[in-house]
Amino acid sequence: MKPLAIVKNIPLFLILLIAYNILEFSSAGPETGSVLHMTLFEFQLMSGAAVVIDVSVLLIIIGLHAVYFEILKSVRSSVSTIVNHTLSLIVFIVFLVEFLMVRHAGTPSFLILSIMSLLVVIAGFTVSISSARRDITMER
Repeated sequence: MKPLAIVKNIPLFLILLIAYNILEFSSAGPETGSVLHMTLFEFQLMSGAAVVIDVSVLLIIIGLHAVYFEILKSVRSSVSTIVNHTLSLIVFIVFLVEFLMVRHAGTPSFLILSIMSLLVVIAGFTVSISSARRDITMER
């Protein structure tokens, strides 16, 4: 496999998982608070409501974009797509185990990222199966 192909097959949620863990475990202790809850910016709406964007919300926003790109990657038909689906499944399993077993991962933002990772796995396999079924139908 070419080095560029290996980079293309790295699930984007693996990067998010690593980023979350680095940010969560970089905190000195519970008394200092987590880096994930550090406010990045805040703005007022015309209604008077204040919108606060912290690091965990930013990770969720990045995760939503990652879902789009992962589904876009799953549309390709090649052997590397199978590798990508397998790696995405492994990343989801790590998300699930970490959510259930690690206290720092027991947050709503980590749960949302875990569910997005599951959606990537399901969507990837669904798209691949649908494409394969269409290809088989075309060959008949």
